[in-house]
Amino acid sequence: MAGAYLIGILVMAVSMYVQWRLKRKFEEYSQVGLSVGLSGKEIAEKMLRQSGIYDVRVLSVEGRLTDHYNPQDKTVNLSPDVYHGRSVSAAAVAAHECGHAVQHATAYTWLRFRSQMVPFLTISSRYMQWVILGGILLLNSTPIPLAIGVALFAATTIFSFVTLPVEYDASNRALAWIQNNGIVTQQEHGMAKDALKWAARTYLVAAIGSLATLLYYVSILMGRRD
Repeated sequence: MAGAYLIGILVMAVSMYVQWRLKRKFEEYSQVGLSVGLSGKEIAEKMLRQSGIYDVRVLSVEGRLTDHYNPQDKTVNLSPDVYHGRSVSAAAVAAHECGHAVQHATAYTWLRFRSQMVPFLTISSRYMQWVILGGILLLNSTPIPLAIGVALFAATTIFSFVTLPVEYDASNRALAWIQNNGIVTQQEHGMAKDALKWAARTYLVAAIGSLATLLYYVSILMGRRD
């Protein structure tokens, strides 16, 4: 159990470092103006059109690093810095989110799998921590509540790992498109790739962190059985 604590602390430290590096990278590349002078909104609309997608809207949403694609209402949501920005960062993020729209339009397997998990996880996440807490408190009497909680948490861990190919694929689609369509120079492409690489690492660390937490709960459950 002590080992699980140490792993948890290590993952938390790595997560904080990756988040810090991500913010630094996006701040750095947001200062680099894009040679073609297009805004994130214009790049997103161009990528969607050239991908044969005409039923997805590009919207501006409040916040910072709040960019996302919503498959429910088919919208690419870009933060103000990306929507209006004409930087390497704006280009990378806008194209990445459109990468998700392309995945949706082409029925990308991993995105479909992740989407199918969302309804269940939306409901289970409301009660999961309470079930786990109650399970730990009742562990001396019965292991069943904790076992249920562990099973629910295992589903969230699976979701975290399913998210990885979705995010990496969206970045690969984005980088290929901005390069093939002359949106970036070779130097700008390297910057965009670096920015998206650090963004992807946040998902990787989150998945590893979820797995470490799951193993911790499993160790508590197995300790009771011993």
